[in-house]
Amino acid sequence: MNIKSLLLGSAAALAAVSGAQAADAIIAAEPEPMEYVRVCDAFGTGYFYIPGTETCLKIGGYVRFQVDFDSRDGAYADDNWDAWTRGRVDFTAKSDTELGELTGFIAIQAEASDYPAATGSTGDFYFDEVYLQLGGFKAGTYLNWWDKGINGETDSLGATTRMTSIAYIYTGDAFTAGLQLDELTNVELGGGGGQDFGLEAIVTASLGAASVDLLGSYDFANEDGAVRALVSAGIGPGTLQLAGVWASGYNVYYNASEWTIAASYSFKATDKFTITPGVQYFSNVDLDGDDFDGDDAWRAGLTVDYAITSGLAMKVSAQWNDGNRRGAGDEDYWDGFVRLQRSF
Repeated sequence: MNIKSLLLGSAAALAAVSGAQAADAIIAAEPEPMEYVRVCDAFGTGYFYIPGTETCLKIGGYVRFQVDFDSRDGAYADDNWDAWTRGRVDFTAKSDTELGELTGFIAIQAEASDYPAATGSTGDFYFDEVYLQLGGFKAGTYLNWWDKGINGETDSLGATTRMTSIAYIYTGDAFTAGLQLDELTNVELGGGGGQDFGLEAIVTASLGAASVDLLGSYDFANEDGAVRALVSAGIGPGTLQLAGVWASGYNVYYNASEWTIAASYSFKATDKFTITPGVQYFSNVDLDGDDFDGDDAWRAGLTVDYAITSGLAMKVSAQWNDGNRRGAGDEDYWDGFVRLQRSF
């Protein structure tokens, strides 16, 4: 073996060893797979899968700035107006199960106001609604069927509308029916009363271009109840709505008068601009114990909605109130508000 062959062999051996060491030096553990958020379109827009689960989550809410006004002196402390703000966040979780669609809903909000009585809040965050639902079964604290009104801001068709309840709701092709049991503790007149219950039943049906709601409720604590009918139909460029309520006596569901009728017409002038006049008549607005008595009263007004841009809307409402309404102090007055709301 000559010198040249020896040198070439040694160089090849060193290159092989160095190459092996270099390869060993750059070996690294494989990165963990990254799971990106996936869109969930099974329950509508805005839902996404919670990573690692088959549960879909939707986050929404709004920021509201509002100025309320009332022509009565001292309606807001020493003033006729009050400005306040609200922040709200909604969380909706949904998933399919062998027993049907499973839903969890949480709405958290708070108001900031120099006059807390105007908003009913001192600025602390609270649950506005929180409930669970499996198929037709629903349980929690939430706005009940009396919260539904007609278009505009003129009507007053329910009293206490947020209760802790359990319900069963059947949804068919042409109608929906529901039965609900409410806890009435701390919702009695003056906040008194013991542990008691209320019962609600509703049927909603679509009849061609019109829809009809029939709602009945009974307050076991006061042994009185109320029934409500609401009709909605598209007429011309807008929607006409009519509602009527009759109460057998004071109850937590409706107690503004013995009976009332209300109407509104929501006229969509443009894609962004809606005008809604409304009127309501109240009969026997006073209370003699638990029975209705006394004067009749009126309320009439106008609500204007304007969509400024996507996600931002303005609402302006002005209402005239007959002084015969309970709590008006025999004084006719105007009230209303101007609202800016950013929804998401």
